[in-house]
Amino acid sequence: MIQIGVDFGGTKVEAAALDASGKLLAKARVPNPGDYDKALVVVRELVTGLERQLGARGTLGIGAPGSISPSTGVMRNANSLYLNGRRFREDLSEALQRPVRLANDANCLALSEAVDGAGAGAKVVFAIILGTGCGGGLVVDGKLIEGENGIAGEWGHMPLPWPTIEEREGPRCWCGQNGCLEMWVSGTGLRRDFQASTGRTLSGEEIITAWRAGDPAATTAFDQFMDRLSRSVAVLCNILDPDAIVIGGGLSNVPEVHERLPDLVARRVFADRWSTRIKPAVWGDASGVRGAARLWSQDEARQLLAEPAA
Repeated sequence: MIQIGVDFGGTKVEAAALDASGKLLAKARVPNPGDYDKALVVVRELVTGLERQLGARGTLGIGAPGSISPSTGVMRNANSLYLNGRRFREDLSEALQRPVRLANDANCLALSEAVDGAGAGAKVVFAIILGTGCGGGLVVDGKLIEGENGIAGEWGHMPLPWPTIEEREGPRCWCGQNGCLEMWVSGTGLRRDFQASTGRTLSGEEIITAWRAGDPAATTAFDQFMDRLSRSVAVLCNILDPDAIVIGGGLSNVPEVHERLPDLVARRVFADRWSTRIKPAVWGDASGVRGAARLWSQDEARQLLAEPAA
């Protein structure tokens, strides 16, 4: 039995096949084609290529930016804009002649890390992506929670908590609102703060390097980032009180983020004792594609593939 996941990223499309134990059997990656019809072909070729290589048919889960509207069945809020308004799941199902499950990429991260990653064994796991933007996903008792409207975990589009006077208006978000976390707690926010104070444009990695070297402007920008992140996580903890918070995305590769965050959050949560674990994603960049493969449980996969249980 194999479970195939496809991670539909902004610049690349990656496919991976796992066995029942979660062992990686094979993987393949190609550039994002930038076109809807070509995307269907790319996914079909990736999946059938893995199946030919392994000599077995698998279940298929897709991790993608955005989500499917429960009311219309079409894609929405995807930064690969050509996906929006399309019945991506149904079209893939027809192209590959099998049922397909699709979830937001942050949800796939959460599921992967809850099953056999940094959140393994925890009852409630919230996963955070800190990259160019930010997002989140929620898993309870090993089950992905998507909500009545398919927006559970859309942490990046809540407002910044406890804003200062200077923060109250907030920068305009691509979603049309002002002051979303996406604009503050992200690589975009870190770069914007640094540029505003210095007039210089540096990458997030360059700002972190400058901060470690003692650059005052980089230190201010990073401290602001951590303060805003801690406020945002504290509100999350007050609502969900998760056992574990897992951080993925490019900024999860900065050890100081998850090392400093617990003490900062503890100052703001509404509790006399706070013990939630905050950890980097175990599977790193592979969390998304692994979580997509896990959208089918092993029992469901066996039934779908007509294989007897072990």
